Amino acid sequence: MIKITLKGGAVREYESPVTAADVAKDLGAGLFKAACSARVDGEHKDLRTLLDRDCTLEILTFEDKDGCWTFNHTASHILAQAVMRLFPQAKFAIGPAIDNGFYYDFDVETPFTAEDLEKIEGEMAAIIKEGLPLERFELDAAAALELMKDQPYKQELIREHADKGEKITFYRQGDFTDLCAGPHLLSTAPVKAVKLTSCTGAYWRGSEKNKMLSRIYGIAFPKRSELDAYLERQAEALRRDHNKLGRELEYFTTVDVIGQGLPVLLPKGARVIQILQRWIEDTEQKRGYLLTKTPLMAKRELYKISGHWDHYLDGMFILGDPHDETKECFALRPMTCPFQYQVFLNRQRSYRDLPMRLGETSTLFRNEDSGEMHGLIRVRQFTISEGHLILRPEQLEEEFRGCFELANYCLETLGLKEDCSFRFSQWDPANPNNKYEGTPEQWEHAQGVMKTILDDLGINYEIGIDEAAFYGPKLDIQIKNVFGKEDTLITIQIDMLLAEKFGMEYVDVDGTKKRPYIIHRTSLGCYERTLALLIEKYAGALPTWMAPVQVKLLPIADRHLDYLYQIQKKLEDAGIRCEVDARSEKIGYKIRQAQLEKVPYMLVAGDKDIESSTISVRSRKDGDRGAMSVDEFLAGIREEIDSRAR
Repeated sequence: MIKITLKGGAVREYESPVTAADVAKDLGAGLFKAACSARVDGEHKDLRTLLDRDCTLEILTFEDKDGCWTFNHTASHILAQAVMRLFPQAKFAIGPAIDNGFYYDFDVETPFTAEDLEKIEGEMAAIIKEGLPLERFELDAAAALELMKDQPYKQELIREHADKGEKITFYRQGDFTDLCAGPHLLSTAPVKAVKLTSCTGAYWRGSEKNKMLSRIYGIAFPKRSELDAYLERQAEALRRDHNKLGRELEYFTTVDVIGQGLPVLLPKGARVIQILQRWIEDTEQKRGYLLTKTPLMAKRELYKISGHWDHYLDGMFILGDPHDETKECFALRPMTCPFQYQVFLNRQRSYRDLPMRLGETSTLFRNEDSGEMHGLIRVRQFTISEGHLILRPEQLEEEFRGCFELANYCLETLGLKEDCSFRFSQWDPANPNNKYEGTPEQWEHAQGVMKTILDDLGINYEIGIDEAAFYGPKLDIQIKNVFGKEDTLITIQIDMLLAEKFGMEYVDVDGTKKRPYIIHRTSLGCYERTLALLIEKYAGALPTWMAPVQVKLLPIADRHLDYLYQIQKKLEDAGIRCEVDARSEKIGYKIRQAQLEKVPYMLVAGDKDIESSTISVRSRKDGDRGAMSVDEFLAGIREEIDSRAR
């Protein structure tokens, strides 16, 4: 008998091998209809997978991450089949599922137009209606190359798979066959709603040395109502997009002659980042951090010691010839760790000096690919709340907990915690690019220690293979922008390797010299990215405590200006950021302008206000709050700011 343990612990027994789809059907018609793929013994598998031994099984639907991935992957094949029917001369590259739908890259003589996308959508609807079953099969290299003889990109991939000794698998649906490892849906029928969202250029394999292809993006759902809801969310995302809204509100701009990925922070944006930086530096000081300020560049010799020269050279801005060892060569720093280590190395250290918590508001430089950059989310020069904790091994869990609690506090205060997820980023021992330092034993030890810490903290995390830093595993706190693109906001890393490279030692209680452990961490992460996320989160209406302008003072007529200038001074003396709108415009216009600028409070003054020594208060959140004394308003806004209310 074959025993199959289902999610929840129930066991099904079968006398002979069955597929995952067979089990789904046994469990109910509803589940079978919704099934997209399966997880067998923890591995993501096709529903066609034959279960011929005892195993664990979980049926995945569109609501599961991997099930949704399978659904979108099949949608990408439907897209490719539609293009094949309408544009038979097209050459096919790759078509994966992505976090927010799917795409497929095509080599065509002329880029697809909006009208082309409409036709392709129509053909996709016809393919879905046909309910074509998907069939998986394998071929040897020679047969695979023959099958794809008219598809040069597929042939290139086939040769690579063959050279690695990997299986060469295909999926066939009706008149279309594609090179693919799967998994896929059982047929095209479940894909009830599709929308092609855009068409852009994309280099083959992401290299500008290769040909530019036409990439069609799309999204798919099991129900039309789900697609409609998605399109509504996208419309809202466009309204909140920091790359649009941040420019309209004059937080930042970009200039061609300065360069891509090098935004100019305008006064409002610079003020918000200054507020955040001061808050973080003060918070870290209260938690025992020592402030450092280190150079923005260093000789290549420093990066050779740390390993960044070997593992990160392509991502650095180099000043000089990196390959000419006879001449001095510098590089702008992509991280601060090797610089802050010099603080520890400044003199002999004792166990009494540890933990040493070093913090710095660090400006860093990374040579990002042009296609990766977006507004303030991903840039080539940025500033982060970087820190390194140098400690004894027995202090590791407590200090890691402190880093995590600090990150949690920052996210909760900003209102971003609910949008975050956690990833335990591990190494890949089979990484072909020799990305990592250290031995397998060292990595297994470091990851084992980190797993214990994360589990003790009760963190619900996903595992990311090949996402670790080259020197150690890390906890990445991930967040998505309004369009669903995920990036790392905060990271906490365990490093058991670099102390030896830099000769870092401390004298322990017994008088012997020992190597410290190191935690690399950020408390808030990249300030530019954080500003972008805040603009999107609050649709530009930042909480009062971090708003660049907290109060606009609006005179009804010019004769009321002197009164408001007196109030402005009183507010500024109390630490309130305020401006007087002295333009010769009607009060209604001034109010509308202040509302468009997302200013939290407007104080309007006219003859009656001057006579009664009051101000008329309008709140961004509550509207007209009536007349009150300046002291009463000041007490309320001061409490709101001091509590960092959202």
